Amino acid sequence: MPERTVPVGSTSGLHARPAALFVEAAAAQPVAVSIRLPGGRPVPARSMLSVLSLGATHGTEVILSAEGDGAEAALEALADLLRRNLDEEPADA
Repeated sequence: MPERTVPVGSTSGLHARPAALFVEAAAAQPVAVSIRLPGGRPVPARSMLSVLSLGATHGTEVILSAEGDGAEAALEALADLLRRNLDEEPADA
């Protein structure tokens, strides 16, 4: 199963707006994606409550995983999103 380890770039971590943008992007992927902290249990990336429950702060490394056709592209797109500081970007970015 392909995985990507990526640091959370948003200054507020995966809370509020950054988490909502991430969950929305995960839901748009053609495959189910999970997210977890190192050593933690994976949770569905499409679930706002699950993503918020991780408590990922700025700089925390998270691990994304997916399986199936389109998994690599989905992981790359979501990893690129997580690396950005979504707190400072305009809403239409």
